[in-house]
Amino acid sequence: MGFEEQIMDEMKTAMKSKDEAGLRGLRAIKAEIIKAKTDPGANGILTEEVTLKMLQKMVKQRKDSLDIFKQQGREDLAVKEQEELAIIEKFLPKQLSEAEIKAIVADIIAQVGASSVADLGKVMGVASKQLSGKADGKTISAVVKELLTK
Repeated sequence: MGFEEQIMDEMKTAMKSKDEAGLRGLRAIKAEIIKAKTDPGANGILTEEVTLKMLQKMVKQRKDSLDIFKQQGREDLAVKEQEELAIIEKFLPKQLSEAEIKAIVADIIAQVGASSVADLGKVMGVASKQLSGKADGKTISAVVKELLTK
């Protein structure tokens, strides 16, 4: 079963069980799928790589909105964002822990031969590719900076 079919099945289940939060999150994913399929050059095909990037972008947007809503004391909106975030994250691969990220980044630093914060770009390029879909870019960046400043 393809990703799009899986989303449609989940939507049907959410409708039947009257799960408003789940349905809202799934509809957001469906809207992004349609947008991605109609992008120039996509030819109506949704690759796994495009799907992964799309979901990561959605998660990042929800986290940013969640932070803003919490800062502004808008708990009602923060709850909605949190619910959608949980639905979207179900479709992403398991995220690595910070300890796992540190071990991988330490190996990358050794491979690249980085020794200072000036080599941040080199390390981030390799780390972003290697950890794509498995870790948040913000977390990767923080770990790289931490390890390069030691």
